Amino acid sequence: MKTFQQPLSGPEERRYLEELKGDDPAAAKEAKRVLIEHNLRLVAHIAKKYQNVDEDMEDLISVGTIGLIKAIDSYDPDKGSKLVTYASRCIDNELLMLMRGRKKIAKEVSLYEPIGMDKEGNEISFLDICVYGKEDIAKQDFAGQMELNYVLGRLSGLVQEVLNDREREIVILRYGLSGSQEMTQREIGRMLGISRSYVSRIEKRALEKLKHAMKEIEK
Repeated sequence: MKTFQQPLSGPEERRYLEELKGDDPAAAKEAKRVLIEHNLRLVAHIAKKYQNVDEDMEDLISVGTIGLIKAIDSYDPDKGSKLVTYASRCIDNELLMLMRGRKKIAKEVSLYEPIGMDKEGNEISFLDICVYGKEDIAKQDFAGQMELNYVLGRLSGLVQEVLNDREREIVILRYGLSGSQEMTQREIGRMLGISRSYVSRIEKRALEKLKHAMKEIEK
């Protein structure tokens, strides 16, 4: 990783902050550049917290730098907090938004990917299975209930038949198949004492197994 400049001293930081808010555009632009460059070490320090996720460190620093720039642009010393404290929150928030966005996309991709067909030849995704609770079933007409019960029963059987114990446990926890609240990969990892990335790999492998098994049934 590249070497970052040392943080500014207290008097230096105050001077550049004053120039940033001053009437000289050129001086303000230069002050902003200096404040950013001398706080990149802080960005790298915070980004290290997210190294256990599937993200490149350089990408994490780039996103964290966006948070730093937002912090410098909006920082108000009259509110009492130090720049480093305020910037840390902004950097952390930017990285958390990145992680949440990645998690949402990953979940949507796995959930919306077709895993089989219903009896009428319509594609079924894992999401179609997970979204139906008992209240939804009660609202269906008789034919709809029979079709839904058939699909749910088929998937439930495959979860038990084709997945190993760890895969079954993670799929059930991840999608709330036992009637409990859905859990994130990170929450499952903490619960089972494994990394989030390992949970992700097991989940992906389990969904591929279910998809393959559904297709075999339809042949």
